[in-house]
Amino acid sequence: MTLLYILKNRAILSDRTEPNRFRTVGYCSSRQWRREKIVAREYPPRPLVGIGVVVWRGPEVLLIQRGKAPRSGQWSLPGGAQKLGETVAEGGRREVMEEAGVEVEITGLLDVIDSIQPDGDGRIRYHYTLVDLAAEWQAGEPRAGGDAAAARFVDADDLAAYELWDETLRIIALSAARRPGS
Repeated sequence: MTLLYILKNRAILSDRTEPNRFRTVGYCSSRQWRREKIVAREYPPRPLVGIGVVVWRGPEVLLIQRGKAPRSGQWSLPGGAQKLGETVAEGGRREVMEEAGVEVEITGLLDVIDSIQPDGDGRIRYHYTLVDLAAEWQAGEPRAGGDAAAARFVDADDLAAYELWDETLRIIALSAARRPGS
């Protein structure tokens, strides 16, 4: 387990498998000793909340190419982990801005999906509760940022070329069916 220690305005990471190894990761304003657990995304002790956003610009849908596991290199919806203290809508807007540089208006909740991926030994490698939102583009042109390797708007009729996860295709279709005028 990786632990974050904050001592004298310096944050350091410690890995229990190597207890005498530390590295500086940043600074904090507190002068008090604190110990905080960092919840690992791989082999987590509990499910993590992820937010995905179907962003429409006319007949186009915003896609990002994932730059990190799980599903590294695959195309998906923009999104990521919800942060402590932010609403799902705030997290959705933040993630779209971080990964694609696009401003959006969240228009509604689409679905909640369980993504549980075991490893070859049957242990849970990834476990996310994914909250999918619908949104309409407001401003900005897609540019990759954050965890994304690429970002672009794609005509909804061309989604098959991106080999999306079946659940992603289902969520996009659900969002399309709920859009005004569909």
